[in-house]
Amino acid sequence: MQIRDANETDLAGILQIYNDAVEHSTAIWNEQTVDLANRRAWLASHQAAGNAVLVAVDAEAQVLGYASFCAWRTQDGFRQTVEHSVYVRDGQRGNGIGRALLTQLIERARQADMHVLIGAVDSANRDSIHLHQQLGFIHVGQLRQVGRKFHRWLDLTLMQLTLGPRKDRP
Repeated sequence: MQIRDANETDLAGILQIYNDAVEHSTAIWNEQTVDLANRRAWLASHQAAGNAVLVAVDAEAQVLGYASFCAWRTQDGFRQTVEHSVYVRDGQRGNGIGRALLTQLIERARQADMHVLIGAVDSANRDSIHLHQQLGFIHVGQLRQVGRKFHRWLDLTLMQLTLGPRKDRP
């Protein structure tokens, strides 16, 4: 497995993973699938803003998962806080792909001089919450019944990793 910056050739794989999560999980709280043009615009906007978008690919360049971060809030005071997303292809979960992606994303956030990385996780997703805890994220809150999907109310758990000062600075 290789982790690298996403590019145009990865969009079909990213689209498949995204739409699978929309249709079959509460990892993404959207209810409508998207098309390739949507993912193309998403990637372009992330790249234009200097936000990381990473993919994990196998030897045949098949996208196994992807991860990204973007602004937490748009006001200037939040400029060093980003929210991340990590998604892994169905059938590949539990193989360390999500951990590898999130580990690389944390490093990218540090390199981008970010101070805090936020994860907003469906509270029922115990595996994701556990992964975040293993990587140093702390539970900072839970928002009850703030989302709705599959005819039920969903709670959102907020996880935070304070990155601290860059190691190459005094």
